[in-house]
Amino acid sequence: MKRVVHRIPLTKARINLGQVVRRAHVNREYFILEKDGIPVVGIMHVDDLEDYLELHDSELNSHIAKSNAEYREGKARDVSEFLAELKTSTKKTRK
Repeated sequence: MKRVVHRIPLTKARINLGQVVRRAHVNREYFILEKDGIPVVGIMHVDDLEDYLELHDSELNSHIAKSNAEYREGKARDVSEFLAELKTSTKKTRK
């Protein structure tokens, strides 16, 4: 899905802040607010911000790389196998 990016002056954004926030939330539009033509801040949906922050988390990225390597080495197992094992261990814990 292609996101729409709007560049608007900070003064216009301040006057229309409710509408800008609604459009960022509902339509997933991006806004770059400018002061004297210079970009100073961006507004985006919080889910997009969280995705962006996760991409820049080195600890998370190393965990993903390790998981991918284990998968390529054949250390992965079928999900139904894992769920059956989990169900069995849960029953043992409850007793």
